[in-house]
Amino acid sequence: MLPFFGQAQLRNELNQLEHDDVRFHFGINLGINRSHYNILHSRKFLQFDSVNVIESINSTGINLAGLVNLRLNNHFNIRTYPIDLIFTEKAFQYTLKSPDKPRGEDTVTTKKVQGITLAFPVQLKFTSDRIANLKVFMMVGARVDYDLAANAGKKTNDDVITLQKLDYAAEAGIGFHIYFPVFVLTPELKIAYGLRNVLSPNNSLKYSNTIDKISSRSLTFSLTVE
Repeated sequence: MLPFFGQAQLRNELNQLEHDDVRFHFGINLGINRSHYNILHSRKFLQFDSVNVIESINSTGINLAGLVNLRLNNHFNIRTYPIDLIFTEKAFQYTLKSPDKPRGEDTVTTKKVQGITLAFPVQLKFTSDRIANLKVFMMVGARVDYDLAANAGKKTNDDVITLQKLDYAAEAGIGFHIYFPVFVLTPELKIAYGLRNVLSPNNSLKYSNTIDKISSRSLTFSLTVE
């Protein structure tokens, strides 16, 4: 009698007992990201000395997405975010040898690039066994990004770095499922590694003709409510 009572009491303390048996889960995801570009210099960077240093500065943005989760078995799931908006403001910092003061340049000049990205990720998630009201998971995946605010194709000038709209990235992350009585909260930490050169080449631009390749990098912490 006592063992049965103990098991019943433990069962009453567990939240969302049938949550993981449902084939599809839906949720809302809100995150904060730190992102920058990885820069590969062109030969002109060595041939000309007008630009001494080019750096990409880490910047903070936000993510807003809707989650769809497909259960494959007790440990594997496929996730996607049909609506995934990423807001960023990446910045390039140039150290110039001879800044053009009338044009507003200084020895250290910063050029910002606004980004509103529509992403479509697909992820494979491996989940541990449940420990009371907690599960740990790892995930890997890939995503396609389309930057709605990219300036590639616009009228260019010396003050603009032109970027491609389309990008591809690999992702990996780790997180937790925390089971509450009426919802599941999922904190997650994720990295994304851009696979495409997003620079739109234009040798006439002062701030981009010394760059050969630009690749995106980001670190995101998010919370999902299911």
